[in-house]
Amino acid sequence: MSYSTADSLRPVTLDDVRGAQKMLMGVARVTAMEGSRHLSQLVGAPVHLKCENLQRTGSFKLRGAYVRIAGLLPEERAAGVVAASAGNHAQGVALASALLGVRATVFMPKGAPLPKISATREYGAEVRLHGHVVDETLAAAEAYAAETGAVFIHPFDHPDIIAGQGTVGLEILDQCPEVRTIVVGIGGGGLVAGLAVAVKALRPDVRIVGVQAEGAAAYPPSLTAGCPVSIEQPATMADGIKVGRPGEVPFGLVRDLVDEVRTVTEDELATALLLCLERAKLVVEPAGASPVAALLSGPRDFEGPVVALLSGGNIDPLLMQRVLRHGMVAQGRYLAVRLRLTDRPGALASLLGALSVADANVLDVSHVRTDPRLGLTEAEVELHLETKGPEHCVEVGRTLREAGYTVID
Repeated sequence: MSYSTADSLRPVTLDDVRGAQKMLMGVARVTAMEGSRHLSQLVGAPVHLKCENLQRTGSFKLRGAYVRIAGLLPEERAAGVVAASAGNHAQGVALASALLGVRATVFMPKGAPLPKISATREYGAEVRLHGHVVDETLAAAEAYAAETGAVFIHPFDHPDIIAGQGTVGLEILDQCPEVRTIVVGIGGGGLVAGLAVAVKALRPDVRIVGVQAEGAAAYPPSLTAGCPVSIEQPATMADGIKVGRPGEVPFGLVRDLVDEVRTVTEDELATALLLCLERAKLVVEPAGASPVAALLSGPRDFEGPVVALLSGGNIDPLLMQRVLRHGMVAQGRYLAVRLRLTDRPGALASLLGALSVADANVLDVSHVRTDPRLGLTEAEVELHLETKGPEHCVEVGRTLREAGYTVID
């Protein structure tokens, strides 16, 4: 199977996906399918997790990148390739290029996480930092391609990319032939489009549900309009699906083959990431956790057996720390309280004693005595507490008020 650059709008078929699967033998891993007892209980049917977070480079992106670069004509390979990405596509292009002996240049935003920049360089690509948002980085990569003749490797808007990503669908049908619903995150649409091509050709009865972050959901308005439309300033922690406009090629496939596209909130993404870590012992980035977030937000909406596709696990440790805390807050397991008390010896010890009675574990204390907002004999304390759920949070607040403390926030 081979497409030249001029064939970028060629339809994607089951034969293309099967050809991609043969090309990827020995390159991409057949990733594990793990059952989830907790999610199965919530949904009322078997739920399985397709672990593309355990793929080489930490996401599904290697599949499409390898197929796209392998399909280049000899003169195109000789010119090298260029890509733009905040992380996952960058690493997929870098490794695929190294495996195929093609020179790769990858543009990344200046704020890209250091682990992703380091990994991309270690796979052999030249990394250039440009811009602060992906759109600026993308423009720089396209300008570089025009100037040097390097082939631009789009993250989702090309038939080869879509065919490569679609191999995940073939694996799902092999590993879980009884599947009734597949839930997958959507950014530009390359993954869900390729998966839908493969699955619907072989099992048209399988329901495919796409999931977008509420703050970066370009597909619902695009599907309503009947063509790709842009949204201004997409905002979400899930950078893997933070795309402001659907791709031209995947859009038509999503429109024709995907049964539903739903959205999830940032709280739901954080809760899902925490669940994957605690219950499934899997490190998953927010975009990869989006299918689990959809299951948590409407567990009885999905006919089982269900396969939730964990698309990637490349998460910056600092972001993970923030997301986990956000997830704990959403579950009522982390509480920040600001209150005032009389500034006298033993006052802080009395406050901590009251919290001990409420069985709240103190993680951090900030004690302020000098502030224009405070009276002469007042002090302000901010507490970060580990709690046991929403009811316990209410109980902690009630205990503090009954003890005579003024809770500000």
